[in-house]
Formats: sequence, C-alpha cells, structure tokens
Amino acid sequence: MIKDKKIWIKASSLFFVAVLMVIVYLTYNTYGNLDFALSLRGKKVIGFVLVAIASSVATISFQTLTNNRLLSPGILGLDNLYVLIQTSLFFFIGGVRMLSQESIYLFLGTILIMTILSTLIIVMFARKEKNDLYEVLMIGIVSGTFFSSISTFLQVIMNPNEYDMLQGKLFASFNNVNTNHMIAAIIIILVACIYFLSISSQLDVLTLGRDAAVNLGINVHRIQILSLVFISMLTATSTALVGPTVFLGFIISTISYIFFGSFNHRNLFICSSLLGIILLVGGQFIVEQVFGFSTTISVIIQFLGGVIFIGKILRERKV
Repeated sequence: MIKDKKIWIKASSLFFVAVLMVIVYLTYNTYGNLDFALSLRGKKVIGFVLVAIASSVATISFQTLTNNRLLSPGILGLDNLYVLIQTSLFFFIGGVRMLSQESIYLFLGTILIMTILSTLIIVMFARKEKNDLYEVLMIGIVSGTFFSSISTFLQVIMNPNEYDMLQGKLFASFNNVNTNHMIAAIIIILVACIYFLSISSQLDVLTLGRDAAVNLGINVHRIQILSLVFISMLTATSTALVGPTVFLGFIISTISYIFFGSFNHRNLFICSSLLGIILLVGGQFIVEQVFGFSTTISVIIQFLGGVIFIGKILRERKV
C-alpha cells in the first residue's frame, strides 16, 4: 500500500513500536492475574486504536480542506456540543440514572445529534453562492460558544452531587470505555476511513490550493461537503466513545508532517494512526504506572498539545 521506500521503513518502525508498546502495556505489572489484566486493559487498547484512527484521519483531512495546519475539527464546536448534551441529560434526567443506563441507543443518539447539527452548519454553507469554507468555521466558533454558554448556565444551577458525577463524562477517559459501544464505533469509523482512503488522491491535489484543484478537474465543493460530514462523524464517534480529546488530532498531525515530510494522504492516514496509537498507549502507561492514576491522559494531551501549538505559532512567526 505504501510505495515510498523511506515512508515504508518509517511506517514499519512505527508499527513495530506500536505492537511492542501494546504488549508491554497489556502485560506489565499484572501480578499474576494476566487474564484479568488483559480483559481490563484490552478494551482500553481497542479504544486507543479507534480514537487514534478517528482523530488522525479527521484532523489531517480537515487541515487539508481548510489549508491551515493550526486548525482541528474541534473548531466546528462538536466538543462543546458534546458537553451540552451530557450536561442537559444529567440536569433533566439525573446523574445516577444516566450512569446506570448507558445504552447503545444513547451512544448512537449522541453521535446522531452531533452529526446532524454539524451537518446543518455545512448545509448552510452549501447554499451560499460564494461557498467560502471560512464561513463554516466562523459559524462553528459561534455555535461552540453558544453551546458552552448554555452548558455553563445549566452547570451553575445544577445539584452539586449531579455536577460531581457529570465531571467524569466531560474529560477524555479510557478507563470506562463501554465495550457494547465499540462495534458501532468500529463500523462508523471504518465507513468514514474507507471514504477518505477512496478520495486520498484528490486530497493530495487539494494541497496545491483550491484554484489548482479546480483547474485539474477536482469537484472541490462536493469533496468539501462530503468530507466535512464524514469528519463530523469521526469526531462525534470519538468524542462519544471516550470524551473530548481537544488537542490529540493536532498533536498527531503536527508530528506526522514533521516526521514523514509527505503530502500523500494515504501514507499520512496510516502512519499518523500508528503514531496516535503509540502516543495514547504510552500516555496511558505513564498515567497508570508512573503517576499511579493521580492524573488523566486528557491532562497530558492538553498540556502537550498546548506546548506544541504555542511552539508552532512562534516558529511560523520567525519564518
């Protein structure tokens, strides 16, 4: 699948490191209870793989569409929408009932609501004659702020006990991944990834710019609309599965561009997914074995993402 020899060597190295890290994570400090450890940590590993693939494919595709490597799908307001949905459910239904009834229907309903609302934003964009993609981003920012304001209002007047239970749902956590949701997540992510792999050559052309792509016969408007819908599906599925991972996609894509130096999206999708698995498994290993669960992987992701984001801005200013 990867024709470039240098990229193939790097991808093979990443695959070896990813497999090795997964094995170490699954077997380290099992204290003789290997079967129990595998059943407990195995579902986390599946979650790592799904989130890594969804985040990397969605972010790289989104950055290609916007021609901006500082942006991520979170700018569409999906993370804030997830927080609003969870806050509303805990406020009107109750935290105890919500935590005891995490059904597949609630999981799929969350994904459906997030995808439909983001698609409505895209449809509003599609009807514009000018078709300016940045109008979608501006609508996404405003919508995200609106969702955040409502969430904050509900949290302020919420019962303190309900608020404490809610906090566990508002941060990315792989410790409570529901195995009943994984099959649905796998199907959604697989369908979206097949789509992006099928248009990877057209995304390669889009890196040359919109005008160049149009001159080369690419239906840019159609690709933008369909891609944004599938990006919303990937982001919604990842968020509904483990919670918001704000900087994860940005970290993976930034390191991938630097490490691989390739604009071939098929290669980038594969290699960045492997890199994401390494980062997530390694981060969770540090959380469990070094910090003893005194912190969460979301804190590590946000800290590392913030440092990389600031460093990238400062670097580009010098250039």
